[in-house]
Amino acid sequence: MSVVVDDCPLQVDVLGLKTVGQVLHHITRDNRLVVQVLIDGQAPDLSRLSTIKQSSVEGKTIFIETAEPRRMAAEVLAEVAAHLDQADSLKSESAKLLQQGNHSKAMEKLGGCFTIWQHAQESVQKTAQLLRLDLSTLRVEARSLTEVLDDFRLQLKQIKQALENRDFVTLSDMLVYETTETSSQWRAALATLRDVVG
Repeated sequence: MSVVVDDCPLQVDVLGLKTVGQVLHHITRDNRLVVQVLIDGQAPDLSRLSTIKQSSVEGKTIFIETAEPRRMAAEVLAEVAAHLDQADSLKSESAKLLQQGNHSKAMEKLGGCFTIWQHAQESVQKTAQLLRLDLSTLRVEARSLTEVLDDFRLQLKQIKQALENRDFVTLSDMLVYETTETSSQWRAALATLRDVVG
């Protein structure tokens, strides 16, 4: 039997840990996030997690990799900020292509924007869940982060509506004027979260 956590042996006998679940609970008690588990060299089937947690550590070789949630969140937020710069570039190209009447190329660029914007939104929400943050209590300028996210959802809905109506003039105007404000709010939101994360 061997249990290794972040390249350090864990003395499960001394600690009185008998099941995989007890080992995982012991690790997460120290505010660590388990990011990988290998049992006898294999990743366990997560659909059977409750059974795996009940299984004995006896006779098994278990490798566990963890991460500190705040550091992990800071890395994700830095990555999102970099992607938002890319989205701004794609958005500007899309608006320019729309104004030139090159709608298919503009839609291609806009698709990249949507992917990044949705990833940013999900990342902010998941980071808040990971750190158990209430987004309604975090302020971005004079508004809550929840309000900023709600406005962003509304703006995406309006962009989608302009696309469905093939109203490329309105879509171009939204990309040039309205989403610029949204981008600055996203940056402020990320800065707020980075301040909280530390």
